[in-house]
Amino acid sequence: MHAHSPDILIRRLEPTDDRSTFRSGNIELDRYFQLYAGQNQFRHHINSNYVAIQGNNILGFATVSIGQLERQNLPAEDTKSIPAYGLPVLRLARLAVAQQTQGQGIGRRLMAAVFGLAHRLATDVGCMGVMVDAKPESRDFYLKLGFRTMELTRGQLGDRPQPVAMFLNLKRIPLDAPPS
Repeated sequence: MHAHSPDILIRRLEPTDDRSTFRSGNIELDRYFQLYAGQNQFRHHINSNYVAIQGNNILGFATVSIGQLERQNLPAEDTKSIPAYGLPVLRLARLAVAQQTQGQGIGRRLMAAVFGLAHRLATDVGCMGVMVDAKPESRDFYLKLGFRTMELTRGQLGDRPQPVAMFLNLKRIPLDAPPS
């Protein structure tokens, strides 16, 4: 997975990558990346992390895993001719960009890599699209990429802002074009 800039590479996190200085401005995302990303990927095998890297500097990361959606949770326009059992999706669990590179397209580059992975999964094992539980402040970013809001039943998180469940059908993800 290579980004479109020659000096920025998008690839899977490697055990030797230094995550200790990464700061996105979101303490929960930073803590996850610094403390848990490695063990979740390399020891537990529960997700993979893709990094945007320039030299030895990590500019951003995306955490993905396999997920499943039920037909009734999909946006209505995505349910035509779809079976009623669990549907395989690529779940975007986390996306963060280093504070000093925010607004420079790193998030869109990481999403282009995630979309490429979704297409490969569709061919190799089955994948209907990409889902994300977006933080409310990130909702517009995902809407611009074509994601649609889903109605999922879930418990309340107390005083924390509720994530917005969103889905992008593989049919609406261009094969080789980065998102605009």
